[in-house]
Amino acid sequence: MEIRLPQSDGSLKRYAVQASPVRPQQPLPAFNRTVYAAAHVVIDPFATVDPWDASPIVDWDTTLAFREHLYKLGFKVAEAMDTAQRGMGVDWPVARELIQRSLRHARSVGGDLACGAGTDQLIAGPEVTLADVEAAYREQLGVVEAEGGRVILMASRALARCARGADDYLSLYGRLLRDVSRPVILHWLGEMFDPALQGYWGSNDLATALDTVAHLIGDNASKVEGIKVSLLDAKWELALRRRLPAGVKMYTGDDFNYAELIAGDDSGHSHGLLGIFDPIAPVAAAALAELAAGNAQRFRSLLDPTVALSREIFRAPTRHYKAGVVFIAWLNGQQDHFSMAAGLQSARGAAHFAKVFELADQCGVLCDPELAVLRMKRYLSISCGID
Repeated sequence: MEIRLPQSDGSLKRYAVQASPVRPQQPLPAFNRTVYAAAHVVIDPFATVDPWDASPIVDWDTTLAFREHLYKLGFKVAEAMDTAQRGMGVDWPVARELIQRSLRHARSVGGDLACGAGTDQLIAGPEVTLADVEAAYREQLGVVEAEGGRVILMASRALARCARGADDYLSLYGRLLRDVSRPVILHWLGEMFDPALQGYWGSNDLATALDTVAHLIGDNASKVEGIKVSLLDAKWELALRRRLPAGVKMYTGDDFNYAELIAGDDSGHSHGLLGIFDPIAPVAAAALAELAAGNAQRFRSLLDPTVALSREIFRAPTRHYKAGVVFIAWLNGQQDHFSMAAGLQSARGAAHFAKVFELADQCGVLCDPELAVLRMKRYLSISCGID
């Protein structure tokens, strides 16, 4: 199969499709890393009439079916996170229903998940106080815990806006951790994912911010299962990983360097809580099975080629990475359309999606190459007139 793909310089490239999908062997062994796939949401494009101006209407059957697909591949699900367009098209009322439905669905199919609790019911304006932020966190914690769920304590735009320094973070997080019923996963999302989170933990200096996080975890280790770090620079994750108390897990959220961080070294390894696990799930599952069997070289040979795809999907402006995630789900037949909450399928251009297609093919992510080619041609015909 051959397809013409647009390039960023305005030219067209003839690309011969490799059509070599990677499929994990069944049954899959238990992984020796704890791995969460942050999953996207599928909207109903018929019912979502004005995507820029109203909350999306979710296609619940397809959304939950995709989570079941992840469970069958051995992943846990990180629910209602930024990959689900949390606060970027999906508001708190929709996220609340997503959490409730997903927890009930997981119990019915034997899945395992943790859910994001944040403060996105607040507008991060100058009038917001620390008390408002704490109340918002507690409302969302209550929703997750009422359903028997585990919590990922998400970074807060409102807290970043109103906190005066590290002490405000330490005191507020300390009170929340004191009262949770089960240990939580903390969430450190860098400003490249969300510019409103600049200066999180009370400092623009990452070394200083890291000291604050290490202090928080050290003082509350019994209430912290782990921490997800998404800074797209492995040195900060490694520095914090070395300082974690025994029993507290490092969950890499580094969509640029996850292969080496999960593989680990003599000083230890990271687990995974990643948006890229959503589109590359079958390949990642095959790789993780090899790692569990002690075949580290085979793990890297399967997973390393996906890094180029991830770096394209998560390239700056990184916050638009969800478009590439949903595009691959559509190419792979996991949903019938390429429409997103808030119309964010338009956040990237045709040359980007062409590159995503090419790199997904090269690392074995396109599970049905003929369908992917058909849909890619349809997209290119509509978006830029390539017939």
